[in-house]
Amino acid sequence: MALAAAAPLCAEPPQKIDVSSLPAAAKVIDNVVVPVPSEVFNVLDKLGSRPNWAEVLRPTKESVKVPSEPAQIALQMGVVIAEGFIAVEAENAEEVKKIGGSVRKLAKALSVEKKVDERAKAIIDNADKKNWAGVRKELDHAQSDVKDAMVDLNSESLSQLISIGGWMRGTEALTDVVTRAFSKDGAELLHQPVLLDYFERKLSTMPAKIKRNPLVTDVQKGVLEIRPLVGIEDGTQISEKSVKEVNAVTSRLVKQIGAKN
Repeated sequence: MALAAAAPLCAEPPQKIDVSSLPAAAKVIDNVVVPVPSEVFNVLDKLGSRPNWAEVLRPTKESVKVPSEPAQIALQMGVVIAEGFIAVEAENAEEVKKIGGSVRKLAKALSVEKKVDERAKAIIDNADKKNWAGVRKELDHAQSDVKDAMVDLNSESLSQLISIGGWMRGTEALTDVVTRAFSKDGAELLHQPVLLDYFERKLSTMPAKIKRNPLVTDVQKGVLEIRPLVGIEDGTQISEKSVKEVNAVTSRLVKQIGAKN
């Protein structure tokens, strides 16, 4: 998952992601904080030396391949937008422009291209100017516009899948960075048990047609795999081993989301 220009963060890194530690850009749905990738990354930057985001970024080799199933398109939209935030952190204008084109292409497949055409153009224009705050703002609005449009089309489940896809790619990136230079504070950014419960609940109550989709089934299984790894309740620190296991699950699922049908 986004952002207006990054708001100032507290001097001390938060023990866990909560409403008080994130700016208004984070989404609060059903009293659950749905953190957006760039805000998590901003907190991560405060924990020590700035991560090498260029190493985390997954370069676009070719134009995005649009799947035939709406559920996969929605998940992929979330992944692509999260990748956009990583590209912004890496200050890679060319990747941002490619991602802007991919957002437009996926939005068209979801029949909501009119809602994001101007956003996609603005993403590309701001990337040309290296106006990174502007790119973040447009990425945030693009995701919100698509999700709102899906709800308007009575496709709330697809809207939820966009959030879940974004969270998967954002978490894969986060665990990649934390694994490269493990720190307890970095690992604590994964402590999001309520969010995982929320995602699992939403996945469980989706229409039967969507729930039967093998990819959605795998995503739900993945959420259940991750939940005990990040949901420690007794104050025990999330271990380096757990971070690596979360990375393995999210990496597998992100790869599946981006695969051909």
